[in-house]
Amino acid sequence: MRIDVFTIFPEMVEDFAGRSLLGRAREAGLLDVRVHDLRAGTADPHRSMDDAPFGGGAGMVLMPEPIFTVVEAVEPPRPLLLLGPGGRRLDQARVLELAASEGFSLLCGRYEGVDERVRAHLVDEELSIGDYVLAGGEVAAMVVVEAVGRLVPGVMGSAASADEESFAEGLLEYPQYTRPAEFRGWAVPEVLRSGDHARIARWRRAQALARTLACRPDLIAARGGLSAEDEALVEEFRAEGELD
Repeated sequence: MRIDVFTIFPEMVEDFAGRSLLGRAREAGLLDVRVHDLRAGTADPHRSMDDAPFGGGAGMVLMPEPIFTVVEAVEPPRPLLLLGPGGRRLDQARVLELAASEGFSLLCGRYEGVDERVRAHLVDEELSIGDYVLAGGEVAAMVVVEAVGRLVPGVMGSAASADEESFAEGLLEYPQYTRPAEFRGWAVPEVLRSGDHARIARWRRAQALARTLACRPDLIAARGGLSAEDEALVEEFRAEGELD
């Protein structure tokens, strides 16, 4: 998996991609993250990347020439995704799509954004990580790189980890516990210490359903509601007092 990131702050993204899970994946040759400095495409001594917008208005806009110059010199993997508010919102389904590809590229905007000719003639599509405003696309790029990179085969220690976490089935993840078995009077649920793996699996499913119903009912609605089997499972554990 190759991911190219284009930014005016390459050190920010490079440092992030070199640490923890992503850093180990890069060292192992599982993940190829290449960070490119857009200022390399400038020609003036000040390495200027932005200018005032035509027609007036507040803020500055990233100029097209340096962006085109760097991207065309690199010939990165496509699609080239502009991180901005106008694109499809990133969710786990989109993450899975990107993780199934051989690679893609990210363009980080700054200030008031990029010249419209970049959007119209260079990038393939836009990608948003949510309806809020950031100073630039670097933090968004880090979100995308981590969300996708961790799903590349071999990056996570256990292949089952991705299958069981939140959003894998459109549900929030079930509660997790570790040692000690009792802490300040709060005990780990007995079922998790029972050794009955079939019942543990059913308890976890019931917990995931109940937690999603309580915290993110929109996810349940997107699934078309609960199946009769899932409703029965939740009611079973609720009746036994094993659901909050």
